[in-house]
Amino acid sequence: MTDFLLLAFTFLIAGVIAVPIATRLGLGSVLGYLLAGMAISPLLNWLGVDVISIQQFAEFGVVMMLFLVGLELEPKMLWKMRTRLIGLGGLQVTVSVAAIAAVAMAFGQPLSVGITIGFIMTLSSTAIVLQTLNEKGLTKSEGGQGSFIVLLFQDIAVIPMLSIIPLLALPELLALGAENAASGAGEGEEAASLSLVANLVGWQVALVTAGAVGAVILMGHYLTRPLFRFIARAGLRELFVATALMIVVGIALLTSLVGLSPALGAFLGGVVLANSEYRHELESDIDPFRGLLLGLFFMTVGAAINFNLLAENFILLIVLTLILMVVKVAVLWGLGVLFKIRGSDRWLMALSVAQAGEFGFVLISFSVVSSAISTELASMLSLIVAMSMLFTPLLFIIHDKLIAKHFSGEQERATDEMDEDKPIIIAGRGRVGGIVDRILTAAGYETTVIDFSSKQLDDLRVFGVDKVFFGDATRPDLLHAAGVHKAELLVIALDSKEDITRLVRYMRQNYPDLHVVARGVDRHHVYELWEAGCRDIIRETFDSSIRMGRSALEALGHERPIAQAMVNEFEAMDRIALREMADVYDSSLPATENEAYISRITETRDERHKEFERRMREAARGGAPEDEAVEPGTQDGPQTDR
Repeated sequence: MTDFLLLAFTFLIAGVIAVPIATRLGLGSVLGYLLAGMAISPLLNWLGVDVISIQQFAEFGVVMMLFLVGLELEPKMLWKMRTRLIGLGGLQVTVSVAAIAAVAMAFGQPLSVGITIGFIMTLSSTAIVLQTLNEKGLTKSEGGQGSFIVLLFQDIAVIPMLSIIPLLALPELLALGAENAASGAGEGEEAASLSLVANLVGWQVALVTAGAVGAVILMGHYLTRPLFRFIARAGLRELFVATALMIVVGIALLTSLVGLSPALGAFLGGVVLANSEYRHELESDIDPFRGLLLGLFFMTVGAAINFNLLAENFILLIVLTLILMVVKVAVLWGLGVLFKIRGSDRWLMALSVAQAGEFGFVLISFSVVSSAISTELASMLSLIVAMSMLFTPLLFIIHDKLIAKHFSGEQERATDEMDEDKPIIIAGRGRVGGIVDRILTAAGYETTVIDFSSKQLDDLRVFGVDKVFFGDATRPDLLHAAGVHKAELLVIALDSKEDITRLVRYMRQNYPDLHVVARGVDRHHVYELWEAGCRDIIRETFDSSIRMGRSALEALGHERPIAQAMVNEFEAMDRIALREMADVYDSSLPATENEAYISRITETRDERHKEFERRMREAARGGAPEDEAVEPGTQDGPQTDR
């Protein structure tokens, strides 16, 4: 027991220390786990720990990850994305595998090994790329969307890869594996008994396998609903967690018994349950276990790295890593041209997905077990995958500092075509800015709309909307070209909180007389915008929430005028509270560390709650007294209700 506790504590403390540091440095959690494993590798060797055995246990985190990937892939969503998903994603995987296999064969590897290496290296790091794109606010850009499609197809492609790799096994490695199995015949016989297809002929194996897949599909469709209803009657949260784990383990076990990969079965089960009403329950229950086991898996990968091999072949490994990334960049850049992804977005897609990824470690381990590659080659490939991931932050820096700046010049020339200065500028033409634009246009006003997604602008032009300009609305030179110095109104409807706040600060400092209407993402963002100087802030979901509350009151028996009066009172009181809190909010401090903010909330909570109740009761009896009624929009505070 002591040995187990020491080992568990070692892995936990390594992850707890390394991952936050790596995340703070922009390296991502996956690299943090790898570095943590590297750091504790000497200690594990000194303790005589069998890292490979721990890794085999931790690989169940991969099974859970594929189950969650399957849950995200609703058939309807995949069908809508089919053109780009199959085209862009499919070509990236196919061409990259072929190119990497050709490079491997040029270094003397046989065809089967080259294809296996191509499978391993083609897959990029979903964790690093999506996290970095989100942090930089590039997820909605055309390059970010292209990267997402490529990563999504790669996640799907893992499944056929897991099925193909055993077919690429090397005879000499199979013979070696047979000798090792013969030396432990007793254990092998026991393992062989845990198979439903061990003594069956080909057509029987196919029939049993098809039956297992059909069982997964049928159980997913017909058994999960009554099962969860039965569990819900107990009212115990831990039973939901246990049931979610039971489903994943059961599916993995069934597919394993018929000779299929447990990961393949888990993925299939996830896709089957993607449209289930229990999808989010399953996801929330399994995700913590998935995260812990994957973290443990990546730490075992880092701990298993051969540092002597790294030192002996450092230059060669650097060269091979650079060759890999150049090949993937070239393939992605070419596909960007083919699919008409322009400018810096094309480079963003090519550079962001140029590394190998976490699934590469999974396929390396699986390939060794399947006798497709040797353990020596696996060690080299693990080092290349890890080094390419370490280089990823540098690629994003190259994009931000060099490529994006280069193409910003082209964007500046394009904005010169905005020769008709309009009194209204709308920054962002998404789901919020689009509605604002339609309202103002219908009212007879002319607007200048700026949006950073060229794909969205192209889509709008298909429907005859051509008064929209491409560009980054946070750039001062572009705003000047759009006529902000002559404008009467600026509506900021961007997606990124950081971009909205940054633009508000710039406008208040340089154009203090210009009326700015800013989109507030949430309550704390409203405080930040108020602190930045904006006095017309609209919480994006507040009005719809108010209307839902009014509908709820009507459903409970209140007449429409009474329900409207009640929500009006709530709205007015909420604005008063918002204004009071804005005075003590400090954006430089987390809300939980701002003593003045916390003190104001705790001191006024009871009094404000009683006032809320009093006003609501007055409104329910026929409306608040005239001397106490507060009409929406009249308070000297953040205007979050218009």
